[in-house]
Amino acid sequence: MEEFDTGGVPGEGLLNAPTFGSVLRRIRDARGVSRERLAFNSGVSASYVNHLEKGERERPTREVVTALMRYLDRLSPLAPEEFRQLSDLAGIEPVKQPSTADLRADLGRGIPKALALYEPHLAAYVDTRLNILMWNDSFAAGFPGLPEDGNLLRWMLGDPRARVAMVEWERELRISIQWLHGYIAQHGDTSWFGDLLQDLSRFPLFLEIWSDTTARYERTRPVIQLRDDAGRKTQIIGQLFNVNSTAHPGRMQIFIGLRTNGQA
Repeated sequence: MEEFDTGGVPGEGLLNAPTFGSVLRRIRDARGVSRERLAFNSGVSASYVNHLEKGERERPTREVVTALMRYLDRLSPLAPEEFRQLSDLAGIEPVKQPSTADLRADLGRGIPKALALYEPHLAAYVDTRLNILMWNDSFAAGFPGLPEDGNLLRWMLGDPRARVAMVEWERELRISIQWLHGYIAQHGDTSWFGDLLQDLSRFPLFLEIWSDTTARYERTRPVIQLRDDAGRKTQIIGQLFNVNSTAHPGRMQIFIGLRTNGQA
């Protein structure tokens, strides 16, 4: 049976409303981490964390909340509801959803040159809406028209070149839609995906697959088969890696498509 905190006042039996400090302590205890360790890895003092948990300090700043949550999430992923509750209790206003231009600016101007170092392998930065942010020449050649369109799913559904370039087009389309399901679940907030879903809803095939599939978080087979303009088939090993971003955490990834010597 779950026990409730009555505030330590004998005989009153009153339930205390959750506070930032009480929720922080519950999450910290669930991960078995001490105040000292949490404080050290978040850049604050142990006494500050102690005062927060006891409700003896004013609401923490956004920077402190972000640092605390980042470390706790690193120990064991926080549920979207936990992120939301801590932010709400800290009195932090929702952060403006970043645009594609915001994410590109966060990556920096030197990224195109860095992506060129991956040649002849395919490389691109993407956000969790499957928008293509930056790419190298091999990526643009492997997925003709995709950088210009800007979104993987819209390109796959609306550009005839996608069906030619992707040998297993239907399979890859279904996987990509499953990825989108997963990304929405990870964020716990559909607002960032609203415009994209509205745009994709004009494709009957998208609606059909969307309503009849589940989330996917990893590829069971990393091989992606491509076809060039001359009809030659090649294969790449596709991998996605998270990109650390202080301004927009959890929004960006880098795709690396390693070319193999064998034919598909």
